[in-house]
Amino acid sequence: MRVLIISDIHSNLEALEAVLAAAPEYDAVWNLGDTVGYAANPNEVIEKMQHLEAMSIRGNHDRACTGLAHSDDFSPIADCAVQWTRGVLTREHSRWLERLLLGPVSPNGPDTSCVHGSPVHEDEYLFSADDALLAFRAAPARVTFFGHTHQQGGFATDGKDLYTLGPLYSTDDDEDEYELPLRRGFRYLLNPGSAGQPRDGDWRAAFAIYDEERKLFTWHRAPYDVAKTQESIRRAGLPDFLADRLRAGR
Repeated sequence: MRVLIISDIHSNLEALEAVLAAAPEYDAVWNLGDTVGYAANPNEVIEKMQHLEAMSIRGNHDRACTGLAHSDDFSPIADCAVQWTRGVLTREHSRWLERLLLGPVSPNGPDTSCVHGSPVHEDEYLFSADDALLAFRAAPARVTFFGHTHQQGGFATDGKDLYTLGPLYSTDDDEDEYELPLRRGFRYLLNPGSAGQPRDGDWRAAFAIYDEERKLFTWHRAPYDVAKTQESIRRAGLPDFLADRLRAGR
């Protein structure tokens, strides 16, 4: 089975469309959360995810935008986007968000697992080696896919040593990919990156393909119409910062 893995779309319709256009053939879609928040097309993005019949788990913005969690700990800009999103979501789409699964979820057996933040807690960030060590102890599967950081990368361990992983691309503006063969005897924490709001210095929409049969994980980047997304954010009256950051990938 080949799986398209997406995370942190954050209501960015143009980025999602670019991902779907660039993705090689796949059999299923696993969405690691934060489908909404920040950008200006939450309803359209949810409709696409529904059409794809994606296995979707919830993120912190998904909870906040439906009132299942307070946004008190969000930055003022993020909270502004939460309040705006609450006001424009249709009742049907709000209910879809409310019913999203809480990770960890194993959609294809015990060997793989999906979380938003970490196997420790859905809101935990996996940035450092210390974070990874705690996550490996809590992870139920050999391969765990996570999002939340908006950065492509990950960690691997053979039970003794810990390795930090990440893609190396040959271009900054075109479609690109980087393959990571999954080695026997290793466990993995792998982040496909953010489709809709990357924060790893690369403006292109991020996603990944997991090939179960070949034991191969491939990071991808796809350019998209950033200017159109920026225009829709400004037209909606959302903070300019949310539009400006997209071109810098920060």
